[in-house]
Amino acid sequence: MAGCVAAQIMVALLWCGLLSSFPGSAHAAGGSASDIVLGMSAPFSGSSRGLGIELYRGARAYFDYVNSRGGVQGRKVRILALDDGYNPRPALQNTIRFMDDKSVLCLFGYVGTPTVTRVLPLLKAAERDGKLLFFPFTGAQPQREAPYDRFVFNLRASYRQELSALVNKFSLIGLRRIAIFYQNDAYGRSGWDGLRRGLAAHRLGIVSEATYRRGAVASESMREQVQIVMEGHPDAIVVVGSYMASAAFIRDARSMGVHVPIANISFSASENLLRTLKRLGKGCGRDLTGDLINTQVVPYYRDEHFESVRLYRSLMAGGVPLPEVAEEGYVSPGLSDVSLEGFLDAVVMTEILRRFLDDPQRSLIHAVEGLHDYDAGIDATVTFGQTRHQGLSRVYFTTVRQGRFVSLEGEGWRQWQK
Repeated sequence: MAGCVAAQIMVALLWCGLLSSFPGSAHAAGGSASDIVLGMSAPFSGSSRGLGIELYRGARAYFDYVNSRGGVQGRKVRILALDDGYNPRPALQNTIRFMDDKSVLCLFGYVGTPTVTRVLPLLKAAERDGKLLFFPFTGAQPQREAPYDRFVFNLRASYRQELSALVNKFSLIGLRRIAIFYQNDAYGRSGWDGLRRGLAAHRLGIVSEATYRRGAVASESMREQVQIVMEGHPDAIVVVGSYMASAAFIRDARSMGVHVPIANISFSASENLLRTLKRLGKGCGRDLTGDLINTQVVPYYRDEHFESVRLYRSLMAGGVPLPEVAEEGYVSPGLSDVSLEGFLDAVVMTEILRRFLDDPQRSLIHAVEGLHDYDAGIDATVTFGQTRHQGLSRVYFTTVRQGRFVSLEGEGWRQWQK
């Protein structure tokens, strides 16, 4: 590693307490010089593995499609995936490997607020020779604000935008007493803050709140958290958590006679959540899929009005392999909002790479900051700039009908209207 980069990374390692676990070089993992290699650290094992695996599968589907047509300027795009289990320490170790590997062009598709927020100081410490992070699967604020925003490009809407849109819908249909159940870490607190801000805009506040520990699985009891949340007599409950913890909370809430709407945000991976709820419902002899709302940051993945959705569905139907680091025993839901998001990430990333390679004098950051009003094949165009490192802001809604998630727009909200 070059002396300057090594010194800068040392500072970040000391700050993060990881000096003793600094890994060796990863040059051998980088691939051939003709490949464009993107480094992805994500949970491919553990309770949140469905997020990393499905995001990877969606991106892989599009990159494989691009590669089959000659790649980008004749170069194939490849994802180098490393598992972090949704934990900050391995995410940092993986990032150091990517930064040390000269064949890795940039970081791509990281998953989760707890991991991304711990990586940000490392990116800043090595900013002169470091690598940019593209399209992390998190709507948290730290990578959207100084001093870290200049190292990260987000495609998705923020959690603040998701929760503001949700509160606006709730307010319109008379649901004003809102409680929250959230993960007790940077992700959960980011969602809590987003809900607080959204409610404050309507001169409202959170009526009750309860938390859980990151890494919770569906078999855990959340009855105590349900009791705490219901002390506020909410009209609706917002969950900012993983799909496993959310499913456990919903199961216990419904078994305890709670019938108010329960809303999850995009990180909950709606298809994995639904599959888990169906399994838990069989175990307790009840339907757990009623009165659910999910905010999304991509269009409904069954809506074939959109060019990119049609291509996504076609390519995914052909079969997309799991990453080599995926935990054994995982079964993909097939199509999902998460894999569609990964697909759209790859669509936009491919255009950025094309612009980057078109002009040898253009840096990667200039290529992406020069992307304005790009048609990604959905109902919104993508725009970046020097002071705009988030490409999209649209928020969508889905709910469960007849055992599957469907788009919830317009008249669909009337079912909850008082």
